Amino acid sequence: QVQLVESGGGLVQPGGSLTLSCAASGFSFSGVLMSWYRQAPGKARERIALITSVGGSRIIADSVKGRFTISRDNAKNTVYLQMNGLKVEDTAVYYCNYDLYWGQGTQVTVSL
Repeated sequence: QVQLVESGGGLVQPGGSLTLSCAASGFSFSGVLMSWYRQAPGKARERIALITSVGGSRIIADSVKGRFTISRDNAKNTVYLQMNGLKVEDTAVYYCNYDLYWGQGTQVTVSL
């Protein structure tokens, strides 16, 4: 069955960096589009980035443009989200997505 397992979240100070990973299994990873979403407390889940099967990427959320980068390694069935210049408002649960499938999420907290 399809599984998406996120990792790499944690507590970081403003201005810091984190790299999230999403390990995928149960489907043909190399042939599909993958996305990262996030959901902050009290807010709707928002799509922040996507990447095509051949690595064409797009940052969707204006609030993270210039700071976040999405990438993938098809040999490892893994998609990444590199987050630099983190801000308090980036605090959220970050989710990996493929089609109708979601991971369990990984918490990112940006705080002094």
